[in-house]
Amino acid sequence: MATNTNSPNNQRRYVREPAKHVFASELRETRLQFKDGEDEKSPVFVMLPTGERSNRIFFCGQMTQKDRKGEENPFYTARVSDPTGLFFINAGSYQQEAMLKISQIEQGAYVSVVGKPVVRETPDGAVFVSVRVENISETDLETTKIWIDDAAESTLNRLDAFGQTEDSIKAGEFYNTDKNVFRKMVYNALVRTEI
Repeated sequence: MATNTNSPNNQRRYVREPAKHVFASELRETRLQFKDGEDEKSPVFVMLPTGERSNRIFFCGQMTQKDRKGEENPFYTARVSDPTGLFFINAGSYQQEAMLKISQIEQGAYVSVVGKPVVRETPDGAVFVSVRVENISETDLETTKIWIDDAAESTLNRLDAFGQTEDSIKAGEFYNTDKNVFRKMVYNALVRTEI
């Protein structure tokens, strides 16, 4: 959870949240988004179905598609695949460095991404989850496999603590989480990685 402290001149200072390791399949199921605090700089979180809040995620995968959009205010969208599905990522004028990096990475390359998950409802009522990129770097298959192992461990740890924390209880009530679905997702991700 983000913590804020009062500095000597009585101004609030926020501590950056660590990025959570999340598979695409779990992020795609995320629906609950909320603000932690009342002021405009309070962090916005999503509640992961496995029971942990997150305002920043870290993942690795292969960039399968990349598009430049907009003329006056250009931005990039891309798709990054992991063994469980696709992440939809974007970077625009407020993420200049990330946008520049995406423009330089070739489609098909492996990438590591840190970004903020965003839940949006489309006009037809569907829910779309994307990631606003803070940082992106080209990486390799071996690093991606290490991330898959780390994401599997993180997911299983969240599932082991499920029902024992305030956030996981809230997630269970909202999502009616079936832990076996996510355990199977982890198993399938690890099996696909070994192929």
